[in-house]
Amino acid sequence: MEQISRHPDDLMSDRPTSLVDLPLLAERCGVAKIWAKLESERPLGNFKSLGGAHAALWALATVTGHDDVPTFLARLPMPLPTLVCASDGNHGLAVAAVARRVGAPARIYLPAAVGGARAARIETMGATIIRVEGTYDQAVAAAAAASDGVRTLLIADTTDDMDDPVVAKVMEGYGRIALEIRAQLRADGSAYPTHAFIQAGVGGLAAAMAEGLCPYEGGLCQLVTVEPQSAPCVERALRNGSPILVPGSLETSAEMLSCGLASAPAVASLLRYRAEPLLVDEGVIEEAVELLDLAGGPRTTPSGATGLAGLLHVSRDTEAGGRLKLDRGSRILLVVTEGV
Repeated sequence: MEQISRHPDDLMSDRPTSLVDLPLLAERCGVAKIWAKLESERPLGNFKSLGGAHAALWALATVTGHDDVPTFLARLPMPLPTLVCASDGNHGLAVAAVARRVGAPARIYLPAAVGGARAARIETMGATIIRVEGTYDQAVAAAAAASDGVRTLLIADTTDDMDDPVVAKVMEGYGRIALEIRAQLRADGSAYPTHAFIQAGVGGLAAAMAEGLCPYEGGLCQLVTVEPQSAPCVERALRNGSPILVPGSLETSAEMLSCGLASAPAVASLLRYRAEPLLVDEGVIEEAVELLDLAGGPRTTPSGATGLAGLLHVSRDTEAGGRLKLDRGSRILLVVTEGV
């Protein structure tokens, strides 16, 4: 992956986030091992700094005629285009942070359900908030309509275009997580995970993890996408074979996963690696937040703990456990995507 920059205020720290062993949680779930990758340690407190920053800088370099991001950062032509995106909070924060660092304007389109604290973090970066009276998917449409590709650049993390270069860069950025995990497992001499339970919004993170984990060690790792029952866009897409819009308000305590239409490139990757979709109810998501903390893991949000919620669900459901071949020898990977 292309190095984004060496600016001292860079969003991309070279230090890998921690991969922690959670033996109490493994015992509770009846498996051999559970690792949690702590993306709460990223500079903005969540994994979106990897994708949003990487894609935004690449897009700015490309539209201003530079061969690569370091050359663009060394020269910083002015004025720069306005960066626009839709977000449930974290992607918009990453795009706004890039805009602040390079001196570009930014407009972030937020659906009505995004809370004031998340919006305030984005505004602190100097971005303009545009509230959309509707769902995340309506915010996606509004942001796309506001971009002309020259004076206003759309930094999307979801698309129906299989060849969208910006979304490809977002997913490439997320791929760093899997690269770090593989290196950390090798350094510790640890056996490879048999399962990865990864929360899914539009599917970009889950797809990047599938691409970065499933082709290795003889295809040992089974990837499981985990979503709230009320926002099952990746599950519907995997069952359908392509994205299909889920109607309704999509309300869930896992706010970052409140998405109605999966990203087409992400779905293609998940289908290629035979990801298994899983839906969980709100009660088990809230339980996962508390249990992760009690078991020695990090404090996180419902969105950050939804992967664990999927594991809890399967560990209690004999039929689901059998389908996923989950047993006492299983080794589980979780990604805690954000801090509180």
